[in-house]
Amino acid sequence: MTRSASIERNTRETEIKLKLVLDGSGLSDINTGVGFFDHMLDGFARHGLFDLFVRISGDLHVDDHHTIEDCGIVLGSAIKEAAGDKKGIRRYGSCILPMDEVLVLCAVDLCGRPYFVSDAAFSSQKIGDMSSEMVREFFYAVSYSAGMNLHFQVLRNGNSHHLAEAMFKSFAKALDMAVGFDGRITDVLSTKGSL
Repeated sequence: MTRSASIERNTRETEIKLKLVLDGSGLSDINTGVGFFDHMLDGFARHGLFDLFVRISGDLHVDDHHTIEDCGIVLGSAIKEAAGDKKGIRRYGSCILPMDEVLVLCAVDLCGRPYFVSDAAFSSQKIGDMSSEMVREFFYAVSYSAGMNLHFQVLRNGNSHHLAEAMFKSFAKALDMAVGFDGRITDVLSTKGSL
């Protein structure tokens, strides 16, 4: 059984179609209208070995905020739906990822409770055509709509492009670990009996 979710979300600000396959091979087909964001989502898919299709028509004449934040809401919802009842999965995942001079730690808990923590600070306001502050907004939206704890700690900072890329890739690796199956886990990994 392939775990996947297809979600459409339409508002006055954005129209989004997204398909996520957790048990994929790293294929992506992405067009958000924000080139650098496309690059980050492609890295997320490739390094997490997820298949990801994204189409967004957003109010980019205003700015990139709604496009990126709403994509985070939809991706988080897709992660939650695709993970299903979470029986047999590891639940937790983490990754320390180097990107040249930058070193980032990402930790994930698919516990059903949203919480987001990040100490990432960007030295530039823009990375390509994307506002650097939108990295935080995106991951906040993902964590809350997925119902996950998501933590980032920057162990060594540097170039803004490298920092954003390290965050997206470390998140991909941590999430891939968390949604992965462990044959020793026969139910959900919780003393409560549900996640």
